[in-house]
Amino acid sequence: MKLLWKPLALGLAACLAALPSWAQPANDKPLRIVVPFAPGGAQDVIARYLGAKLTDRLGTPVIIDNKAGAGGIVAADAVAKATDGATVLLATGGAVTIAPHLQSKLPYDPVHELVPVALVADTPMTLAVRAESPYKTIADVLRDAKARPGHVTYASTGNGTVSHLTGALLAQASGVNLLHVPYRGAAPALTDLLGGQVATIVTSVASIEPMVATGKARVLGTFSRAALPSMGTAPTVGEATGLPGMEVPVWVGVMAPARMPAAGIDKLSAALVEVCNLPETKQRFAQLGAVNTCGNAAALGKVVSEDSQRWAKVIKQGGIKVD
Repeated sequence: MKLLWKPLALGLAACLAALPSWAQPANDKPLRIVVPFAPGGAQDVIARYLGAKLTDRLGTPVIIDNKAGAGGIVAADAVAKATDGATVLLATGGAVTIAPHLQSKLPYDPVHELVPVALVADTPMTLAVRAESPYKTIADVLRDAKARPGHVTYASTGNGTVSHLTGALLAQASGVNLLHVPYRGAAPALTDLLGGQVATIVTSVASIEPMVATGKARVLGTFSRAALPSMGTAPTVGEATGLPGMEVPVWVGVMAPARMPAAGIDKLSAALVEVCNLPETKQRFAQLGAVNTCGNAAALGKVVSEDSQRWAKVIKQGGIKVD
């Protein structure tokens, strides 16, 4: 029996050694969550909230590593190439489902080098106008755009962003020509919206909510599956227009390097779903203009696949390119 147990014990030890340390009984190696945005934004706050909750569940410290730049490509590349077995990405569509259709050469392969771990949140987009705008409904905007092709403007947070592409999706689906005006982020775009330099804006709930709360802006519709209580009586864009495919999940999830051991991914996925389902998570995310959309690796994989197909079509139909 001693001769039999010795090789079994050695085999078990080898298996444990192959796992990231936070997946082992003795937890001594921190989990690193790479965030593709600067500190302070909604996604960064989500990552830090998740990190604090995961520390208790995994029994190990969680480090938040902000790597902003190139629309998330810098962060995604760093995670795709990570070999420590304990580095993951707070992923959004920019570097995973949009960049591959806008750039012929990426330093990583999002399909084969990154794998889904869990789906955690949705940060919905909106179509909004300044409070004094003559547009009262989305129908007003589309009617004017049909009457004056290329003259009705919409601001976005930059070329090739989900804000830009969501506006393009609406224009393509409704058969109108909206004039896209890109900005370097939501702040300057909102400034020009309120100043009357642009007619409408496509931006996140988190960005527009303070303007709505102070009576400076109105939301005409949300690109969500259901109406959002935080946006008052604003309908979904699908409800307002009758157009299919206007539900655009601006998803937030966690992805890992494809080389990470499956046991570690499974344990992290289960912990993330558990945290995501907490009542306090729903409340915290709502404060950030986000909706908790809890799902395992398969759920995230489905969202990523559908998102990639959506933006591939919009980009091709619109002949969209980035500078």
